[in-house]
Amino acid sequence: MVYISKVYTRFGDKGDTMLANGDTVHKDSPRVRSYGEVDELNSVVGMLRRDLEIELARPGCTSEHHRFAYSLDAQLMRIQQELFNLGAELANPDAASDSAKVKIHGHHVDRLEQEIDSLNQPLSPLTSFVLPGGGSAGTTAHFARTVCRRAEREVLGLSRLQPVRSEACIYLNRLSDYFFVVARACAYSFGHTEVLWDSKNT
Repeated sequence: MVYISKVYTRFGDKGDTMLANGDTVHKDSPRVRSYGEVDELNSVVGMLRRDLEIELARPGCTSEHHRFAYSLDAQLMRIQQELFNLGAELANPDAASDSAKVKIHGHHVDRLEQEIDSLNQPLSPLTSFVLPGGGSAGTTAHFARTVCRRAEREVLGLSRLQPVRSEACIYLNRLSDYFFVVARACAYSFGHTEVLWDSKNT
């Protein structure tokens, strides 16, 4: 159980912070940057959930729009929990051992792949790269994708310096694919036009 009675401690005023195992490190250390990026990604997922509500407030929304949004929102709420677990894992240098309780596992990746396949099923094959856009939710999903890629790069960099379980990198890699398909699915489901990259338009 987590109990927070005081928000500020002044412990980090000189640029240090404490990891989950009690070690003190600089706030710009690779490990702190890694779980900081995951924390930012979690915030963007929260923005995406809000933008689903904005889409549903548009005139002409049908029960089909609501079913899609509610189903996707349930996935995103679960992913926010998983990202918090991932952040907790990255904040603990001992998480690579079997003693750590909070971890990302292979079944989390498997579930993402199933959801990617389901969301992608009704979409037309791409003939070009997609530019970020496609309505409010679609645009934010693209934002989540790019932040997820940045988080993946940070975690990969950390893994070259310190032990990081491979599941963490694999999960972020698959999650960025998930957000790409979510962006396309939101554009399709809410009736927005996807803008394709035109290499000749320069």
